[in-house]
Formats: sequence, structure tokens, C-alpha cells
Amino acid sequence: MALLEAKDITKSYVGVQALKRASFDLRAGEVHALIGENGAGKSTLIKIITGAVQNGGGTITLDGHKIDDNSPQLAKSRGIAAIYQQPALFPELTVAENITIGLIGMQRQSLWQRINWKARHNRAAELLAQVGAKISTDALAGELTMPQQQLVEIARALGADARVLIMDEPTASLSEEDTQNLFCVIRELRTRGVGIIYISHRLDELQVIADRVTVLRDGATIETRLMAEVDRQELIRLMVGRELSAVFPKREVELGETVFEARNLSCHAAGISNVSFTIRAGEILGFAGLVGAGRTELARTLFGLTPADDGEIRLRSKQIKINSAAEAIELGIAYVPEDRRRHGVILDLPISANTTLASLQQISKLGFINFQIERQIATDYALRLGVKTPALFAAAATLSGGNQQKVALSRWLATKPAVLILDEPTQGIDVGAKSEIHSLMCDLAAQGMAILMISSELLEILGMSDRIAVMRGGTIAATFDRAEATQQQILAVALGH
Repeated sequence: MALLEAKDITKSYVGVQALKRASFDLRAGEVHALIGENGAGKSTLIKIITGAVQNGGGTITLDGHKIDDNSPQLAKSRGIAAIYQQPALFPELTVAENITIGLIGMQRQSLWQRINWKARHNRAAELLAQVGAKISTDALAGELTMPQQQLVEIARALGADARVLIMDEPTASLSEEDTQNLFCVIRELRTRGVGIIYISHRLDELQVIADRVTVLRDGATIETRLMAEVDRQELIRLMVGRELSAVFPKREVELGETVFEARNLSCHAAGISNVSFTIRAGEILGFAGLVGAGRTELARTLFGLTPADDGEIRLRSKQIKINSAAEAIELGIAYVPEDRRRHGVILDLPISANTTLASLQQISKLGFINFQIERQIATDYALRLGVKTPALFAAAATLSGGNQQKVALSRWLATKPAVLILDEPTQGIDVGAKSEIHSLMCDLAAQGMAILMISSELLEILGMSDRIAVMRGGTIAATFDRAEATQQQILAVALGH
């Protein structure tokens, strides 16, 4: 008998059929992968299971008992817990407070009872140790990196003794070492009989961790297979409904002159030291390395968010100083950051406003925005990048992850940059949207743009880069040409072997 079963689930929003008689089941002690393109219905199905969204039709059973009413509180009391891609921590609370808040045995029994802070810190430390996280329980959650926040979320879910654990892109921000630690935790949970719903766009890791896989497409269940009986290409075909011949459609481009250069660049506040590289027109320079190697910190320094202390930055052979993001934009440098929901798009603003936010001078006069020009620019880039939306005045929050990333790209392409810095450009988006963004990168390179791409996905680094710089300890440890680079070489340098 299934531990959890969702049968013929339907859900409609205004003008959108999110789920069409979708079905899914989970066994005790199983890791069941749930995959599909962005907009396939995965998030809606999970929200119905966790009680965040009301079921529009069909049945959900837990241990054979039908769930007629549901809410986040009821789902939690039934042993259903979820870890989402974007950590939902309280930034002003400590790690210990975030982990133990709401846990059984950690609450005060009366208003007059004092909180046992020692017990809370000890419990939090135990749970962090289970996920292999070396994080102080006294640290403020808001000061943690994205990977650290993700590990705290996982530790909190473990403390809730969940019987059904939903993991939504749990490795999206984790290093290879942290990912392997997480897999060890998952295997241990599996031996305890915990059923795990595992959502990931990283298809290769599903082969390592999943027992079964269910594919959703356009709100419907397409197929459920044993993971051992299906390969990556078959999964892609099931997800997109067609053969995807090239996830990494790299095209050879004749490279032009050197457009952007760093010479012995250092920023002590960012932990960057003696970084040197060049990027030519039409070139994609990939930056690889482990989490904490300094790749994002370097991008922020190049964009003026943490200005350099020493060294040189040159644009078309001319030495420049970049002390702010405004100066970088004026010089023709654009930066699409790693965390699109916090820094890439403003979720509450319309798509049109998000598109033109970095180029307001083009659409305003005397402080007044010309909304007709704004709409035209937004329309042009929506068509060019294939943004799927019912209307440009819709909030960016209504878009799927892949389309949010396209809007973030649109914002910076509208500034007509000479240099484009992309930090994890396809993190957390499906293979179809990933292929579209890769194709766009090739188009931009063909037009002569110099692209600096940071990625934690080695296949993306190898598939899209003309050259690859590997960072370790805040500096570039090695650089490889595309033809000579291998996963083994990159990992060896990143690990310091």
C-alpha cells in the first residue's frame, strides 16, 4: 500500500488549467522523483499535498485514509514536510531559533516557563551535524549564504520527524561535497521508512538517488518509471514531448578583439586576490569552482558592488574604475545575479517595468516615464527571448522560473551591454528553458558580446564555454581551452588536488 497517493488531481486558476487529472504515489522508504518543465504542474501538486493550495478535484490519501481537508498546519501534524528551493528562514533569528521553532519538545509549556536555550542549541547542533553542515547555531540566518540556508532548512525538516518529506531543488545551491552529504542523509531517512518526493532539474543526480520517477507535462501525468530503466535522453523526451538534440547548442564563433580584462585584481572585502583574465568579443568565458571559491564575489567586484582595492580593469584596452553598479552600467557592463527572486527580478512589479528598470534613462524625460516606449521595449524583448506570459502588465511573480530568468536577462540586454556577466544563468530551470537560454547566449556571442558565465554545473561549463577559468580560494587556479577541458581536470583543480 502506498504511503501517500494523489489520484486524478485537478486545479484551475484564472484562465489556466494547472493540473489535469494528475496522479502520483509514494511508498515508505522510497525516493520518488517528480520532474517536468517549469509550468508542468509540479509546484501546484506539491502545494496541494502540503495544504498550501486547496484541491480542485481528485483524492489524496495518507496511509490509506482519505484527506478531506488540508492546510499547512494539518499537513505538518500528519507528518508531511517540505523543503523549498528558496529558503523560508527568519533572517533576524539565529540558526538555532530557526531550526527549533515549532519543534515538539522545544516549546514553553506556559507563559511563566523560561526557554531552555541550551537544549535548543544542542538540538540544532545535532540536526546540523546530521546534514554535515558546519554552521554556528548562534549565526543569524540572514547572514548565511544560500547553500548554508538550504542546509538549515533541511536540518529543520529532519527535526520535525517527517514521514513524507518533499525536497524541491534541494541541491540547487549546494557544492558537490554538500550534495553528497545530503544524499547520505536521504539514504539514512530511506532506511527509517521516510518517503521522499524529490524534485530536481539536475537529471544526472536522479540516477544516483531516486528509485522511481514520474514525469508531468502540461499539468498531466505522462509516465511513471523505475529510475534504473530510463536514461537522461528518455527523460528529456518525456518532459518536453520531443527529442531535445542539444541542451548545450554551442556554436563556433570567430572571436574578435579583447573587450574586457582584469589584471591582478584584488578586493579584500570580497576575498578576491590577484585575479587576471581576458574576454574577447564573441567569447564565453566560463568560471568553475566550488561554492565559496570566490566566483560570485568576483562578479560583484567587476560590477562595482564591492569595488576592487588593487589591480586593473580594462575595457577595450582602456583602464577603467568601477566604484558602483551605476558606473558599470554606464560603461556597458551588465550583471545577471545568481538569486533571481531576490536580485534578478522584482516579483511585485509588472514584467514591462522589470524589463526597463536598468535603462530608465532611455524611457524617461524630466522624471516622467514614457509608458508607451516601456511597453514597446518590453514587447520586443519578450518576443525575442520567448517570454511566456498572458500580459506584460502581469507581475513577475506569476511567471515560471525560466521565464523570470528571461525577464532578468531582458533587463540587462535592454542596456545594450558590451560585457554580460551571468551568475548561474540556468539554475533551477527546466531543460527546455535551459536550452533556450543557452541558444540565446550563442546568439549574443555571435553578435560580438563578451560573456562571463559562472556555473556550478560542470556539463554547462564544458558545453557552453570557449575557455574555462577554475577558481579556488579567491583566485584563478587554472584556465583550460574548451578542447582540452574535462570534468576530472576541473574538479581536481577546484579541490586543490
